Formats: sequence, structure tokens, C-alpha cells
Amino acid sequence: MYGFEAMTFNVHGGFLEAIVRGYRAGMLTAADYNNLCQCESLDDIKLHLSATDYGPYLANEPSPLHTTTIVEKCTQKLVDEYNFMLTQCSEPLSTFLEYITYGHMIDNVVLIVTGTLHERDVNELLEKCHPLGMFDSIATLAVAQNMRELYRLVLVDTPLAPYFSECITSEDLDDMNIEIMRNTLYKAYLEDFYQFCQGLGGATAELMCDLLSFEADWRSVNITVNSIGTELTRDDRRKLYSNFGLLYPYGHEELAVTEDFDAVRGAVEKYPPYQAIFSKLSFGESQMLDKAFYEEDVKRLTLVFEQQFHYAVFFAYIKLREQETRNLMWIAECVAQNQKSRIHDGIVFIF
Repeated sequence: MYGFEAMTFNVHGGFLEAIVRGYRAGMLTAADYNNLCQCESLDDIKLHLSATDYGPYLANEPSPLHTTTIVEKCTQKLVDEYNFMLTQCSEPLSTFLEYITYGHMIDNVVLIVTGTLHERDVNELLEKCHPLGMFDSIATLAVAQNMRELYRLVLVDTPLAPYFSECITSEDLDDMNIEIMRNTLYKAYLEDFYQFCQGLGGATAELMCDLLSFEADWRSVNITVNSIGTELTRDDRRKLYSNFGLLYPYGHEELAVTEDFDAVRGAVEKYPPYQAIFSKLSFGESQMLDKAFYEEDVKRLTLVFEQQFHYAVFFAYIKLREQETRNLMWIAECVAQNQKSRIHDGIVFIF
């Protein structure tokens, strides 16, 4: 089907595709997770991880360990791998890899702005930012009083600048406006990334458009569930949904007018791929929704590795490593708080 693409892909992308598949082979297995679930302390977790790819990153950490240290070191490993791939690649893969970090940039902007609103120390906030979403002027976000200043002082020189056109108002920054800003930025980012992937064509376009459509639909469901019972109007809610995905446009029309979780469920279950997600939940149970979506996401991401000669493996690998870090954070927190009976509630098994 993609004969010519397959013949030419390896000229520029073959080396890095082999590297990313090698990285993927080093991810934690079901046996690793079973052993980690038996750990009695964070030092036990460190001991077990010493035999995995995380070993060198945790080797020099003194006891007593903290969950934040484990998460930090796991994230550092991913950042090192990402930076290695970015320095080794040429266009259009370098732009593709940069797109993957824009979501973290948006999250970092929201973290700093929200933290400043609640009078948190900027240095403390910067430490909590995701390293893949850092940019030079991020520390100066703290001085902005409204959206216009935020754009003019800081974001105009970042890759997020084009996404801000829909956000720029003179409204003051409060929790509600910041949340609307986050979702408006994410909508613009996902639509832009989707168009970029379509332009790449071939297997990359086919696989990435499917993955991004799923992410857009997931965000639409989350926006709806989180806005039930808030001041957000139906029109405002509709404006935050991405203009692509399986739910676009008819599912969005239904979601925009829903008033409770079971109505959301009724709207989304009409689409066969999402029936399986909601079948795991009992009626009225929204707290397990994220885990059910994460499990479906992981399933889709792992299937990407079944094909060759495309860029979607880089996106899938980074997303799977981030899920692995979330799993390790959950296990470490359960062990640290002596809540081992809850460990399996939060783990999303990857392979």
C-alpha cells in the first residue's frame, strides 16, 4: 500500500525508528509490575527498578526515597531519549517531534498562571513543570494579569503563539477563564497537529489521525463531564470541542446539551469503538472513566508498533513512557501511604 514510502523511509527515518523500537523493548513488563506490586517500601521499588532501564537514573539516589524523586528520574530518562532523537533527526521528523511537546507547554503555562493566581512561589512552580514543555520566557508568565498581557509579554515568541488567537481577551485570569484557555489552546493545537500529520501522508497520516481523533474525542467527553453543573454555557462548551474525530459533528451536538453523566454515556455509546470503554463502567460511575480511556489509549498506541515505516511510533513511544511513569507514581504512592490494596485500581498495564 505504501510501497514507495517504505522504499525511501529508511534513508532518513530508519535509524531512529530502530532506536525507538529498541527503547520500547526496554519498557516494564507484566512480570515487572507484579514484582513492583509486592514491594514493601520505596527502597524495594528502587531495588527492583535497578534491573531495568531506569537503573542508572536511580542508582545514586540516597535513602529515604520519595515518590517525587522516582517520577523525576523516570521523566528525566524520557527527556534524555527525546533529546537524543531530536538531535539525530531531519525534517519533517524534527517538526513532528516538536509538535509532541506542545501539549506539555500548554500544561506548563496553565500551571504557572494558576499557581501565580493562588500566590504560589514561581520557583516552586517551575520545579513542577514538565521538562519537555519548557521554553525560555516561561518564568515571566507570573507577571501577566490578563490573557492579552500573557500573549504580549511571553507567548508571542513561543510555538503556542498561533493557538492564542482564539484566547486573547482582556478578561482577568481566574480559575474558570484559565481552564477555558487550556481547552481552547489544546483544541487549536490538536487541530494543527492533525492537519500537519495529514500533510505527511501515508501510514503516518493514517495512524496519527486515528490516534489524534481518539484524543480529541476523549477531551470532548472530559470537557463535558467536568462542565456539568458549572457556569459554562452550552455554546461555550461546544466551542471547546475539536473540529475532527469520530464524535464530530453529531456527537458534539448531543454532548453540548447533556446535563448528567448517564446522558454523556448515552451520547457516546452510539459510536461502536467507545461502547467497550463505557461497558467497563456501571451507570452513574464517572470516576473510573479516565482509567477506561487510558486503557483504550494504551491499546491503540501499542498497535502502532505492528506497522513499519511511519512516524507514529515516536508519538506512541513517548505516550506509553508517560503512562509507565504514571503507573510507577501510583505504585510508589500506594506503597508510601500503606495502601497496597489499592495498587491495581490505578495501574494501566501496557503490554
